[in-house]
This record gives sequence, structure tokens and C-alpha cells, in this order.
Amino acid sequence: MGEIASRERLWYRQPAQDWNEALPIGNGRLGAMVFGGADRERLQLNEDSLWYGGPRDRNNRDALPNLPKIRELILAGKLREAQDLASMALTGIPESQRHYLPLGDLELQFASSGGSAEEYERELDLSRGLTAVSYVQDGIRYSREAFASCPDQVIAVRLQADKPGSLTFRARWDRQRWRYLDGIEPWGTDGLIMEGDAGGEGGVSFRAALKAVTRGGNCRTIGEYLLVEQADEAILLIAAGTTFRSPDPEQACKEAIEAAARLSYERLRERHVADYRSFFDRVQLNIEEPDGDKSELPTDERLAGIERGQDDPGLVALYFQFGRYLLIASSRPGSLPANLQGIWNPHFLPPWDSKFTININTQMNYWLAENCNLAECHLPLFDLIDRMRAPGRETAAVMYGCRGFTAHHNTDLWADTAPQDAYPPATFWPMGAAWLCLHLWEHYAFGRDEAFLAEAYPTMKEAARFLLDYLIEGEDGRLITCPSVSPENTYVLPGGESGVLCAGASMDFQIIRALFDACIRSIRILGIDKPFGLELEAALSRLPQPAIGRHGQLQEWMEDYEEAEPGHRHISHLFGLYPGEQFTPDETPELAAAARVALERRLAHGGGHTGWSRAWIINFWARLRDADKARENVLALLGHSTLPNLFDNHPPFQIDGNFGGTAGIAEMLLQSHSGVLHLLPAWPAAWGDGRVRGLRARGGYTVDMEWSQGRLGRVVVAASRSGVCRIRGLGADIVELPVEAGRSYTLTAPFEGASAAHS
Repeated sequence: MGEIASRERLWYRQPAQDWNEALPIGNGRLGAMVFGGADRERLQLNEDSLWYGGPRDRNNRDALPNLPKIRELILAGKLREAQDLASMALTGIPESQRHYLPLGDLELQFASSGGSAEEYERELDLSRGLTAVSYVQDGIRYSREAFASCPDQVIAVRLQADKPGSLTFRARWDRQRWRYLDGIEPWGTDGLIMEGDAGGEGGVSFRAALKAVTRGGNCRTIGEYLLVEQADEAILLIAAGTTFRSPDPEQACKEAIEAAARLSYERLRERHVADYRSFFDRVQLNIEEPDGDKSELPTDERLAGIERGQDDPGLVALYFQFGRYLLIASSRPGSLPANLQGIWNPHFLPPWDSKFTININTQMNYWLAENCNLAECHLPLFDLIDRMRAPGRETAAVMYGCRGFTAHHNTDLWADTAPQDAYPPATFWPMGAAWLCLHLWEHYAFGRDEAFLAEAYPTMKEAARFLLDYLIEGEDGRLITCPSVSPENTYVLPGGESGVLCAGASMDFQIIRALFDACIRSIRILGIDKPFGLELEAALSRLPQPAIGRHGQLQEWMEDYEEAEPGHRHISHLFGLYPGEQFTPDETPELAAAARVALERRLAHGGGHTGWSRAWIINFWARLRDADKARENVLALLGHSTLPNLFDNHPPFQIDGNFGGTAGIAEMLLQSHSGVLHLLPAWPAAWGDGRVRGLRARGGYTVDMEWSQGRLGRVVVAASRSGVCRIRGLGADIVELPVEAGRSYTLTAPFEGASAAHS
């Protein structure tokens, strides 16, 4: 390790001093944070289904009887009374959903003379999906390597020393200083089993298993310890599971480890790397740095340079690929979706419960899935949406008297759809399921798989059906949502009174328009359910239109209220700009200009102070085609909201900023939401020459590009479906290119002609 510098690695000259410096590995279901200490190694472990407590019916039966009164109070402007009643009648019982838990730690303590570690190097190799540590101590070079294998469902750690017989260490399980586990038992002479329960009624039970495979020396267990003595090499295999997936997780763990142990370490790694690269290698981004390659510098030093005001386009490319790495590592078919922390959480009471927060954060986790060529990583989210349908129907019926299904601003392991918290700016918002269902449409829009659309449409329809029933007629005959909020903001009335509950937040209508339109288009594509399509069309014609306020800004509410916090982290009223498709510089220039004013006002008052909010802002500027502003906010995300291990800092750590930042960089390179493949719509000239391969676009296209001195060079478009591909390049008009499925087309600016070849 280290002889040849790789542009696709994070690396450091010292071990992690705390969790925010440790390096993540994961296979979607199992995750570990690797610290890389010389005398003591710590692997902080997670299993995605280990959550406190079991499923519950938290729906508030007093909601429906009190709903007419709450609506009456809101429409009469009696905000305090409405909020007081809602805080009792519209909250879940109890108010909180379940929370995510860590699995525990595997601690390794090494025998040494206590001499200092020299020539230390620690890395996360994004090209192969593994971590490595190397150092010299007492004249012996020690090295460690770790990865989380999806094919074999184990975490594998190899420990080596270049002097025979010099590898001696002891391993031990830990879980909050052993307070949150029920037992540690030996497994033969070379393994340990950790067992326990998550706690709470109906909660899952868990098991974690460890086995050592050594070359040379000996291995034995004493008490809670596994001892490896005077070995040449040791392979540690780790598996974990819960009763969420298996009635006997201990047996499942043992079977996984025993199967892995029958393979050589080289074969395990080969299987892992091949599987991992089948995802990661689909996209490459290379930027020729004007000031020279900085990959020889440690990652934390490069971040410090950004913080001092330096530019580092190569770090931008690394950050982009790190975001793709994290989605591959935390969201695989068969796993749960990435939560607020992906899968990497060390806390027994994590920030915001490390749940699925669905008033933006979970959605942001998946903004990169389609355009960054990781469509399969989207599937765990679809599985969760499907599991939410049954509880969501209950919530819709019991709390609102509506058909269809709904969810609020959080859900959990058990797909709970009742409101979370008693926090008025966020709690009373029944739009979560509707927004999630737009991800089903996005998956279709990129891949054009009609079989998938036929499966997804009933879910989209159920979310739309709830909204049709939930909408009420306002005094002017328009259909409005009531009650609702604009997450998670507060408005101020002319008399000085502040409020959060409202009749019709702008974001509501933007989400409703997007979902109804997706359903209508699905109906036309599939040739089904035409009466329901007509019902949606009639409702669409009665929704409030976007409004421009007295500052020239896009309004956040139906009324032109002032905001209590003008620099608020949520920028919900710009949903239609991104991730929505309703405001574009070409089709709706006035609304795009108003969105720009709203964004500028947010930033002028300190907006973007959380990592995920800054990531959202990158996407806004990209959609407005402002390359310099997009670049400025990428650098702000790296310089002010990124931890030493490149994790996003809310603060504290939340993974959504990583995923949103990666999606924003992709939007700077390629956009396709308007029916046109727009190449380099917001790529800054300051970042020099470069090339990208493998980005996906709506319509079933994959795009490779090269650019030099701000001008496009060679472009290759691969088509998965026949039709007409519309393309816009820098300084060029839209070109219409007839394409056939399974063929790729090479173009050179200004696109005077194209050659086609079989892909």
C-alpha cells in the first residue's frame, strides 16, 4: 500500500483519534468504522435491523374527531388554539417511533514493547472497497486490511507481520462497556459469540459471531477473550444478524462464517472486489487539476487547504466517488435503506434516532442513485415504501378518514407511519409517503422499465388517493391541504404572532402536482385506470399556483408571510426546482428567477449552515445553471461541513449531505429532467479539463463526456431504448438524434454528425 498514489482513496498519516476520523466499510447490511490504531484496533459495528423495540400501533384515535375543529381554527387565523389542539390530537401515541442501535465494538489489543509506530499509513481504497493500515513497530512491519463482503455476508479482517511468529493479540466484544449485551460465549477454541436483545416490547434479538483463522502460532479462548499468539497471519471473520430476518440469527451467523472460512482470504477478497466493482466502476470522474495532482497529500490536509480558501478539483472528484461508495456500502438489494447515518451509528440514543427522516433526508440519500448509475441501490427504499402501505392505510383511515396511505416526517424499522415527535414545525405534515413515491417514478424515468412501472403504479396511486381525500375546498374554491406545515419553518403574521400550522404550504402543492402528474403519465403509458386519471386532472386544475412575493421571491406559503428564521436550513418551497422539475430557466423563467431570489435571501441570512442543507443548495444552483455559485457551495460543503473522514457534518454527522453533495456534482455535469440531455449545464471553468464516464440520464441513456478549456469534446451516448434523444451542449442548440436500443453514438461538438456503434 502507498507505493503508487491513487486518486480514488482517502488516506492519513495517523490513526483515527475519534469516530469522526475512522473509515467506514459496509455491505448494505453490516457496517464497521475502522480506527486503525497501532497498539489497539477498534471496529465499531452496526447491523441494519438492530433497532430498539418492536412494531406498535401509535395512531391517535382522537385525531379524526378533532380534525374539523383544527381546520376551522387554522382557517379562522386562530393559530395558537389550533396548535394547542393539534399537539394533543394529531401526535402519535406515544409520540416517538423506534430508534436505531449500534451492534457493538470488536476490540483488538496487540502485544508490543510499547515502541512508537513509524511509517504509519491508513487508507480507504474506493476502487476496491477496503481499508488498510500499515506501520513499522519494533522493526517489524505490520499491516491490516478489512472489507465488508456482500457476496459472503461477512466482514473480513486480515492481520499480517513481515517477521514470522510476531503477530500476537487478543480480541474481545464490547457493547457500551458490556452493559447492553446478555452474554459472550466461546465458539470452539477460535471464536466468540455475542448475544443480546435490542430491548423494548417486541424488540429483536441479535447475535454477532467472530472466528479466527490463523497461519502459524496458536489460537485459544480464555473467558471473554480470543487470543492469537505468535502467528504469521490471522484472518478474522465477523457476522451478525437479528430476528428481524432470521428466527435463529446465531445459526445464520455461524453458517455465514463457516462458508467464508472454507474460502481462502484471497478468494474472499476477490469475490468482494468483483461484486463491489460491478457497481463502483460504472462511473469515473477525472478532473485535470490546474495546480497539479494533490493525491499525494493526506485527505485531512487537503480538507484543511479547502478551509483556508484553496481550490482542489481532485478532492471534489474524490468526494463524488466517496458518496457513491457510501451508497454501495449502506444500501444493497435485501438490506434496509440508508438511514440518517447510512448504517454507521455508535450511539445508543443517536441524534434524531438515526431513523428514516422523510421530509427530505431519506429522499436526499437517494438523489444520486439513478444518475450516478446505482439504480439497484435504490431498491431497499422501494421495499420500505411497500412495507409502509399497510400501516399507512391505517393511519390514513384512523387519523384522517381518508383512503389510500400516508406517512409523516419519519418512519422506522417497522414502517411506522403515525406522526413522530410533538414538534409542530415538523410533526403535522402528512406528505411523507407522497414524496417517497416520487422515487418510484424517478426509477422508471431513468430506466423506462414498464414492468417495474406496472408494479409501482398501485403504490403511487394509493398515495395520490390519500391526497385527493385529504384536500379540502378553500373559500375561493381552490383545493388546499389543511393542516400542514412547511418543514420545518415558522412564519410571522403582520401582528407579530408566529405560526407553523397552515392551510397550504407551497411545498405541498409542488409534491402533489409531481405525484399526480406521475400517476397520470403512468396511466397513459400502461393504458389503465383512465377514470382515476381524469379525477387527478380535475384536482390538478384546482390547486393553487406558485406565487411570487413582495421581495420577488417564490412564496413559501399561500400567503406572503415573513419568516421567523430567514436563513432556515429547510428550503422546502424550492422543491419544484430540485428535486422537482416544475421550475426551469427555459420553461418557467419567471418562477426560476423567483426561486433564485428566494435562494439568495436564504443565503444572505446565513442559510446552508448544516451539511445537508448546503448539499441541497448545490443542486439548486446547478438547476439554475449557475456554475460559479454551484462551485462556491461545493467548496463551502467541503470546507465547513465535512469531517476528516469526509463524512458530512450537520453537525453532528448525517450522511444525507454526502449523498446530496454527490448528486449536486452530478447535476453540474449532466441534467435530463426537462426531456433534454443537457451536457455540462453548470460546470465551472475554474475546474479545468476533465472527463466523466457512465452517468445516467432519464429516458434510458448513459453518457460519457470529455471537455477541455470549457468546451465539450467527445461525447458518447448509449441508448437502452429506441427513440429520439434530444441533446444540448455548451453553446449549441438542441440536437435531435434518432437512436436504437443497444447502440451507442459518438458525437463531437458542435454535433454536426454522429457515428453509431454497437455497445
